Amino acid sequence: MTDAARGHSTATLYEASSCALACGTALRAAWPGARVAGPAFTIQGIGGDNLALHRAVAQAPAGSVLVADLQGAAHGHWGEILAAAAQQRGILGLVIDGGVRDTAELAELGFPVFTRHVTVVGTGKEHPGRFDVPVRVAGAVVRPGDLVIGDADGVVVVPAPAVEETLDKADARVADEKAALDAIRTGATTLDIYDLSRMNRGSA
Repeated sequence: MTDAARGHSTATLYEASSCALACGTALRAAWPGARVAGPAFTIQGIGGDNLALHRAVAQAPAGSVLVADLQGAAHGHWGEILAAAAQQRGILGLVIDGGVRDTAELAELGFPVFTRHVTVVGTGKEHPGRFDVPVRVAGAVVRPGDLVIGDADGVVVVPAPAVEETLDKADARVADEKAALDAIRTGATTLDIYDLSRMNRGSA
């Protein structure tokens, strides 16, 4: 989707959009340096069961990000085998409100995962789950096709209808920030750049 969100960070995209949603801070990268950006393939599953994830890997289109509501359950729903299978099918990454395991192997594969828990607790394989439905992940509602971005700062969701406008605004924001950094390097203060000096006038 739009060339991996044009390389923008979660912070830039969130600040550029009035409708972007930030997932709760409990959702973090499973390994340092993980980053993902792409359209959501949504999964509604049952905590403690990972059959839905196996089915999703077989059905999700290449270039998508799996976004799974596993009810925040502290079970290792995902690991090395599923990550390798997902990579083979061109899936970009996983955002899961639940738990995963094999984080060292996920890092070695370079498969980005954002998760609530890291745990070795096992799972069953009985519930097939539901796909392409709205799901709630760490407090944010994600719909099929929404842009999902994850990096070191967290996970942000941009509704599909607002993606192009948000990316254009993010491009402009990055240009403004570059200009601000150039000004700082030549001696300007952030008070000058953002016209903040007037905010303190008259204060004790």
